[in-house]
Amino acid sequence: MRALALLLPLALAAQSTDWPQFRGNPQLTGVATTTLPDQPKLLWSWEAGDSIESSAAIAGDSVYVASQAGELAALDLATGKLKWKYKTDGPVGESSPAVSQGVVVVGDLSGFIHAVDAASGKALWKFTTKSEIKSSPVIAGDRVLIGSYDTNLYAIGLKTGKEIWHFTTTAQVHATPGIANGVTFIAGCDEIFRAIRIADGKEVYEIRSDAYTGASPALTPTMAFFGTFDNQVLGVNLAQKKVAWRYEHPERKFPFYASPAIHGDRVFVGGRDKMLHALNARTGKALWTFTTKSRIESSPAIVPGADGKPTRVFFGSNDGNVYAVDAATGRQTWSFEAGTALSASPAVAQGRLVIGSQDGKLYCFGG
Repeated sequence: MRALALLLPLALAAQSTDWPQFRGNPQLTGVATTTLPDQPKLLWSWEAGDSIESSAAIAGDSVYVASQAGELAALDLATGKLKWKYKTDGPVGESSPAVSQGVVVVGDLSGFIHAVDAASGKALWKFTTKSEIKSSPVIAGDRVLIGSYDTNLYAIGLKTGKEIWHFTTTAQVHATPGIANGVTFIAGCDEIFRAIRIADGKEVYEIRSDAYTGASPALTPTMAFFGTFDNQVLGVNLAQKKVAWRYEHPERKFPFYASPAIHGDRVFVGGRDKMLHALNARTGKALWTFTTKSRIESSPAIVPGADGKPTRVFFGSNDGNVYAVDAATGRQTWSFEAGTALSASPAVAQGRLVIGSQDGKLYCFGG
């Protein structure tokens, strides 16, 4: 039981039922703090005008989503009615909004980081990097952490928009930084997993992953988990500062681009092999796989069950469906056919699930 307790995500201690950033919390665990109906119903949809690859954020009564149309939008969570739109300098790819202290932050493919007033959509500040941004911002107290393809991880003042520090790697920073115990972690395109102190931007340690990595790390107090383009999922022991295990499917050799979710003693991650994989978090051994008809680049969301109901894993697939599977067995419990690829990740908060599609539709499901 003690080992299991050590693996429980820090996100479960959260008081809010919001989903204010990519993966739901700074540890990037993908765990919701709300439940969903057994068979969620489509409550509303909204047209963004271009592909949605960015994952939504949910805070209070608002949904924040960005798109390839070069816009950040705020919608009413209950009705899907547009509250405001903000024009970015370029299309928004996979960078997903983060919301904190009344500020919404997102990066665009022109290399700009935007901070917008969450209530009104008015610009607060803009920060320029030297290349495109696909990393999602994570807010730690008074600073925004975000990577750029200019090879840097930045810390920027949330209220000021001024650079506090930057850390230079040897390749583009695609991953979203995870946060635990005053340290931020990035799984790098330079094949290095890095721990960087948030206070001053100094590297604490690094671990070679020996593989190009686009996925972001999911963190527990003792471990980090992420997939690579070398067709593996890694479990990294943070205390011992070494790779504890590597998982590779025995037959299907495809990259893991989606970021994993971690709940209890299980890691869940989708692959370009068209499968969702459930792994033992301590050993990396496969527990089950669930097969779709196309690659999975949508990072899964974990929805804990209530009143004896099973914990479920929700995710999108490029086969045009949103799926829910039982976390214990991998058995499908629900699906919705959107009809086009869903590479964005679901956001789950306040009894609602929100996910965007590549034809520019944002869907909201609930009871």
